[in-house]
Parts: sequence; structure tokens; C-alpha cells
Amino acid sequence: MQLFRILTPLVASALLATAAPLVQAQNSKGDDTLLEMQQAFRKGDRKRLEQLLPSARGHALEPWAAYWELRVRLAEAQPAEIQSFMQRYAGSYQEDRLRNDWLLLLGQRRNWAQFAEQHPAYRMSDDREVRCYALLIDTLKGTAPATVADDVRSNWYAIRDADDGCTHAAGELYSYKKLSALDIWRKARLGVEANRPRVVRNAVEIVSPDALPQLKEVLDAPTKFLLSRATARGNARQELVLLALIKLGGSDPDGAAQQLDNKWGVHLSAEERNWAWGVIGKAAAQKLSSNAAGYFANVTKDTDLNDDLLGWKVRAALRAGQWKTVGKAVDAMGPEGRQDSTWVYWKARALLAGRVTDAERAEARQLLEGIASTRGFYEMLALEELGQRITTPQAPAPLTAEEKAGARANPGLNRALYAILLGLRTEGVREWNYTTNLHQSGGMPDRELLAAADFACQREVWDRCINTSERTKSVVDVTQRFPTPFRSAVVERANGIGLDPAYVYGLIRQESRFIMDARSHVGASGLMQVMPATARWTAKKIGMTNFTADQINDRDTNITIGTAYLKLALDDFAGSMPMAAAAYNAGPGRPRSWRNGPVLDAAIWAENVPFAETRDYVKKVLANTTNYAAMLTGQSQSLKSRLGTIGPRDAAAPEVNKDLP
Repeated sequence: MQLFRILTPLVASALLATAAPLVQAQNSKGDDTLLEMQQAFRKGDRKRLEQLLPSARGHALEPWAAYWELRVRLAEAQPAEIQSFMQRYAGSYQEDRLRNDWLLLLGQRRNWAQFAEQHPAYRMSDDREVRCYALLIDTLKGTAPATVADDVRSNWYAIRDADDGCTHAAGELYSYKKLSALDIWRKARLGVEANRPRVVRNAVEIVSPDALPQLKEVLDAPTKFLLSRATARGNARQELVLLALIKLGGSDPDGAAQQLDNKWGVHLSAEERNWAWGVIGKAAAQKLSSNAAGYFANVTKDTDLNDDLLGWKVRAALRAGQWKTVGKAVDAMGPEGRQDSTWVYWKARALLAGRVTDAERAEARQLLEGIASTRGFYEMLALEELGQRITTPQAPAPLTAEEKAGARANPGLNRALYAILLGLRTEGVREWNYTTNLHQSGGMPDRELLAAADFACQREVWDRCINTSERTKSVVDVTQRFPTPFRSAVVERANGIGLDPAYVYGLIRQESRFIMDARSHVGASGLMQVMPATARWTAKKIGMTNFTADQINDRDTNITIGTAYLKLALDDFAGSMPMAAAAYNAGPGRPRSWRNGPVLDAAIWAENVPFAETRDYVKKVLANTTNYAAMLTGQSQSLKSRLGTIGPRDAAAPEVNKDLP
């Protein structure tokens, strides 16, 4: 396998002065060694990695080989050996990746002196556990910032699974009275809601270790716990009742509401009651229950809820047409939530609902102008609220030869592309993202990002092309952000079956980023990420004889089957692009259920899709489609016209594709 064509002679001068140049013509044996080492690393096969490492010396991806070999035995490695590695591969992703791993290990060992020595050289700075360890050390040294408690709390809350770094830091700050008992209990609440029992136990152990025996019953049998007790005296017992209500509310919000309303409400504090009603309201909203808005109405102080619960309060209010509630819930969010384009847009819409004063109209306009662009779903809707349409942004100045050469000479970008094209996609993507986003503070500036994206585009590594170009702040290159590979095949097939080519491109861009051999965790394959069973059903439906499962990775076959299924879904949902996109992502049965209830603006319907992945998917496919349409036709476009309204199926209308899988 010869991949030298992607590597440039300029790389050699930029690589390690302490080692032989890493970039040289590779042979298939060297490439095969790297592939074998990746598999050995995944299996934790230390002996095989040690055996293979000498054969990888001098290979362009030697830093990966050396990283894998050292990483599997990092816990036993001597500091001098680790330092030698970082000196040999100084400036590389692998150096900083190993430093990240080592800092976590030093933190777990409470080796604060060595941690403090290594941390200043850590460039990624994106690991929350490492951040918490560093903040704790600053606290111990008396040099912590005034925001240390807020920083630890926000990092801890953002970690979904059990961790050591932020949990330990939170425990220490609690002992120093810098974090309150409520801060710790709120982490336990989040753990119950996310169904992470270790997270819950770790938090409760900090604030009330005596409650751990009762906690097991709370998590295992919340209904039994609630029914077997008459009172909740003391803060710990109140919090355990709240945890039980949260646990029950996740599966049975109506049952939890009955327990809270009829029995436990009087035993809880106002803050605890508000949180319970918020969780119950969220669970009901995720079931698209008409009770959701009523449950949220029991919250007496919106600021007692976190931004996630407030987001679901907004969604429930949108479904119920309660625009004043929408505005108040957004106002109660933290600074980050209030600046999110989703909630900026809906706050503006709330201001424009009903009898509008001049001041409200002016505020709404200011909010919309602050986000209006072609960069995303709500940004486009904001443009249209301001009376504009979606057009293709002006192209940035062409890249110079020097700018392109700079990207081609970048060692990290070269190694990343080499790895991706060799088949080490995970490793290549990580090194690419590090090089563009984290190697220097704030990431690459816009012109360097455009040049890096161009490098990936030219090698047809479309996902890195798109994702890198999407990071630019002041300019937009639509040819990079919305490429059109396989244009004749896609356009011809789409037009042939009555599909908008822009819709097909919008979906492919979201499904696979044009990666031909993409495969999802559930088994979907190819450009249009088609499941094997769906492929067989669709092939039969369109009369494709002699179809076999292995054909799904063939480009033209994948496009043929994927577009055919999309057209069948679109017909089944009477031409509704949002519902067809939801069906493509989550299966048709779910959007058939989600459409029941009131007739809604499709933007409200999409925002209320219960699954976060599908909710994000629908919005991005429709935004992609609108941008592609503007680019392919050269004419201004409307996202709103592609949305329409969504409500229950007309009972008199025939079900077009009732057996659609």
C-alpha cells in the first residue's frame, strides 16, 4: 500500500530533529505493521506491541506505534522513559496525548508535585478531569482563581460518567466549604437522571455517606422506597426522596407527579419541589404528553432549574402555544444557554407573539440580527424572520500558493491524512482535530483552517474538509462546507425518481460526510448509511434483482437504494422533509407517533423530537438542504418553505407505504 503520494518533502524539515525523518516512502510491510499494532493496542497485547515496534521505526506513523506501545504499560513506566518519549516526539499530538494520559494517572495517584511540573506543558487543555486536578492543586497552593468553585462544579456536572478528577476535587472543595451540600446533591440528581448509579454513589458518599445503604433501595426500587416511608426529616432524607422521585419520573412521570402532589411535596423544600417538577415535566415532554406543560407550571422559581430542564420547559411551552412561558424560561437560563442560537431564536419569537410593543419588537430584532446567517437551522430561520432569504455567501479570497504549501507542510495534518487513508481513521481524525483545533491556543486562524480544509478536500477526505472549514469564524467557503462529490450520480438518480438533489446531498452530508466506507455502530453502511435489512427490503421494493448485502458498500448501489428509501419515506409522509428525515434516522414508526397531537409549525415539531440525535439530525439535514439548494441552483432559498406544518395524518388519506421498515 503506497501512501507516499499524500506526503510532501517539506514535511521532513518540520519533523523531529532528534530522530530520523519520519516521512519517507513507505512499503506495504510497514503499513501492515501499523495496522497490526493498532489491533494489538485495542486488545491490550503488550508483548505483541513490543515485538512489532522495531519494525515501525522510521515509518511516517512511528509516533502512533511508539504511543501505543508505551500507553499500554504507562502505569509501570518510569518517568525518565516517559520524558524521553515526549522529547522524541515533541510538538506532536502523540506527545500531548501521552501527557494527558500521564496527568490523569498522576492525579489518580495524588502525585501533585509531578502533576504540577507537567501540567504547564499540556497543550490540549480539553480534559475536564485534568482541569479539575489542576484547580485542586491551585487550591492546595493557595493560588486558585476566585472562580475555582464554579469551575470545578461546571466541569463536574458536564461529565456524564463517573470520574476521579472532578469528583475528588468537588469532595475537597466541599470539605473546605467552597462547594455547598446542594452542589453535591445536584450532581447526584444528574446521575440518577442519566442512569449512572456510580455517579450518584460517589456524590452521596461525599455529602452523606450514612445514606448509602438507603440509596441502594432508592435506585433499585424507587416506588417501594416512596411507599414505605411517611416522612422525610432532615436534608439527606429529603434528597433521597427527591432522588427516588427523579428515578421514578424517568419511566413513569405521571406516577411520580401523583407521589409528589399527594404525599411528598409538603416534605420537600421549595427548591427540591421545583427540581422534581422540572424532571417530571421533562420526562413528560419527552413522551410528548399533554401533561408536560402543566407539570412545569408547578415550578415556582425557574432559576431553581438547570438549563437542560429549562430547555424542556421551553419545548413543552412551544407545543402548548404558551409564548410567555417560553420567554421567561429562556430568561432563567445561564449566560451560555441564553446565547445558544436555539433559545435566542425562540426568545425572539416569544417577544413577537401576541400584542407586541415597540420595545419588544426592537428587542426581538436585535436578538435575531445577532444570530442571523447561513451557518445553521436557527440562524437561517432568523434570517427569514428578518425578511431575508438564504443565499450563497460570498467566497473568501482564494488561497495563496504559500498558504496551501503551509498546510501541506504541516506534520500533524500529513500524519493524520496518512493514517486515515491507511485505515486508521479514528487515530487520523484525532490527530487532525488536535492539529487544527488544539495545538495552538484558540486553534488555527481562519486562513489556516481554509488551507487545511483545502488539503483534505484535495485528497477527498471529505469529513475533515467539511469539519475544518466549518470552524472558520469570519468567512464561509461553501465549496468546502458543502462539497458535491459524485455529483452526476447523485443528481441523475435524484432527478430520476423525483427527489430534490439538494435534499439528498443534505442527508448524505449528515449521514456519512461522504465517507464511502462509513459504518455506524448499529450496522448502517456507505454514503447513505443504509441498514442491511432496509437495503434488502428496498431492493425488493424497487425490483433490484440478485441483490446481496455486500453490494451496499458499492457507491452507485448505495445511492440507488438510499435515495429510493428516502423517496418512499417522503411519499409516506406526504412530502414532509422533516418527517422523512426523522424516519430515515429513527425509523418511520417513531415520527408516525411523534406527529400525533396538535398541528405545529415544523420547527416546533422538530425541536420537540424526543431523541437528541434525531432532533439534531432533522435540523441539520434541512439546513444542509437549503444551503445545497442555494449553491446548486444559484437562486435564493427558503428554509421555512421546506418545513411547513406537521400534525396527525389525515385519516381519510391512504397510507402510502405502510410496510416501510
